[in-house]
Amino acid sequence: MTYNKLPDPERLAAGILRRERAAVASGLNLLDNKLPAARQCAIRLLACLSGERWLNEGHLVGVTGPPGAGKSSLVSALIHEWRRAERTVGVLAVDPSSRPELGGGALLGDRIRIKTQSHDEGLFIRSLATRNRLGGVATEVWPMSWLMLACFDIVVIETVGVGQTEIDIAEISDTVCYVAQPGSGDTIQYLKSGIIEIPDIFAVNKSDLGSPARKTAAEISRSASRPDRREDWDYPVCLVSAATAAGMRPFHDHFARHREFLRGAGLLAPLRARHQCAWVVRLLQEEFGTFGLQLAGGRSAIEQRLSETRSRQFEEYERMREHILSRLLSVNQPTV
Repeated sequence: MTYNKLPDPERLAAGILRRERAAVASGLNLLDNKLPAARQCAIRLLACLSGERWLNEGHLVGVTGPPGAGKSSLVSALIHEWRRAERTVGVLAVDPSSRPELGGGALLGDRIRIKTQSHDEGLFIRSLATRNRLGGVATEVWPMSWLMLACFDIVVIETVGVGQTEIDIAEISDTVCYVAQPGSGDTIQYLKSGIIEIPDIFAVNKSDLGSPARKTAAEISRSASRPDRREDWDYPVCLVSAATAAGMRPFHDHFARHREFLRGAGLLAPLRARHQCAWVVRLLQEEFGTFGLQLAGGRSAIEQRLSETRSRQFEEYERMREHILSRLLSVNQPTV
């Protein structure tokens, strides 16, 4: 994408808000473009889409779990339930990247594995690679998820399924679902790793296996009821089968129930603002290190600035990034 071919942010935003598929795809491509001119255009686009909707509307859902647990199959079943309820759905499916020497790309197979009806105007699926991030979520997922939130009722982020490092999903989603596979021998290991602290909803897929599925559900239930977890949410453990659709309706209902719990308790907007703040700090630190954060006033000052611009944090992120770059250039200027 060259500078002359960059889209007009205002016109593109209008198309995204109308849920035009070409506009949504163009916007996601723009957010994936690292050229300086594209970055500026992307910030303008996000500014056009920003506002209180980012803090109060829609539902960001994260789905994580080990490989082979059937995450894509469950997402397909959930999409079916949401679309039957006439809710529009956007999906960001993250696949593993190949090694850098092999190009760093990925077989973006989730778009293939998520089985949906063709030509559904109320559904949009975008696949992307992790770019070798250990947290199971590519950096681009943060702005992409918020772009999709501007035009879809439900935005689903499905992580790569790499196992015990998938914690970034907790700093994006309103509701996190962990999908376990019965009889795999991994359940206790994942519970020990700290992943048990992340999900709001647990799903034991392949419940048609019988006893192994019930055993896995019992193990998770014992660990999910830890005393340090929020007392006013019950952390449901659902026995489901994507193959037979067993248990899917109550499983689906838990997502709406959790969002209503967050909204009713006044937790949704603060949660999203906190997530955005965490991502801004993380991206600045990854690019510039602790020294760069100090040039922006330190972590506390950054968090304070972001708390004052809760619905415009992408703009504020770019301002702080440019400020740090200018300070670094001045620090590194040769003396005469």
